[in-house]
Amino acid sequence: MFKDAQAVKDRFPDAVLGYDDFRNQPTITVKPESAFETLRFLRDDKEAGYDFLVDVTAVDYQDRSRLGRFAVVYHLCRMETGKRMRVKAYLPAEDPEIESVTPLWHCADWAEREVYDLMGVKFRNHPDLRRIMLPEGFEFHPLRKDYPVRGRGERDSFVKYDPEDGL
Repeated sequence: MFKDAQAVKDRFPDAVLGYDDFRNQPTITVKPESAFETLRFLRDDKEAGYDFLVDVTAVDYQDRSRLGRFAVVYHLCRMETGKRMRVKAYLPAEDPEIESVTPLWHCADWAEREVYDLMGVKFRNHPDLRRIMLPEGFEFHPLRKDYPVRGRGERDSFVKYDPEDGL
């Protein structure tokens, strides 16, 4: 096991649900209620020192995961050495919600908003959780697996680009 993953497991033994290493990039799966503290530890620990949050994203497993429908995925990097780590937290299908990591990394702001907008995952204590790509009144989350490929007819009501007037 990757030493930083082992350090997380030693520090938070009840939080770690699993570990995987694919192509030399370790992934720790943690309980959602432990994700914030785990990420803070990986950032602040002198040995780990993951000082850069590369991305926050989500995966919809629909009914293929026993851990939960959605996985919020954090991609971390230590800039000095280039080492990377991925942390996953699975959330239920109904009311998926997890603590925002914007207090740890300000750059999480827009990535969390994107996940909220397109997947419907809510981030508790986010400073400005609102849609970033779709209109505020839009009711759906188009990156979910159960969203129709051709949409639900909403494309006809969006403003179209017209090269003559710019919109």
